[in-house]
Amino acid sequence: MLSTRLSSKGQVIIPESVRALHHWMPGQDLEVVDTPEGVFLRIPSLFPATTLDAVAGILAYAGPAKSIEEMEAAIARGVADRHGDR
Repeated sequence: MLSTRLSSKGQVIIPESVRALHHWMPGQDLEVVDTPEGVFLRIPSLFPATTLDAVAGILAYAGPAKSIEEMEAAIARGVADRHGDR
């Protein structure tokens, strides 16, 4: 088991092997979560938590429903426009 020590400034050094395992580099932001078992470190979520009601407004569409085939064709056109012959 790895161990570390709390400094007088409240700092803890995370062992190199653990940082390498999680691909944590200097300057990495970490969330500190207090649990009944101890302290848990994790990378913060890239996106804030939200609800379907909060984001459903961006889905506004006034018109007839599109079929799966129509949606797939539109996606294919978008990919072709963006990437060309690649």
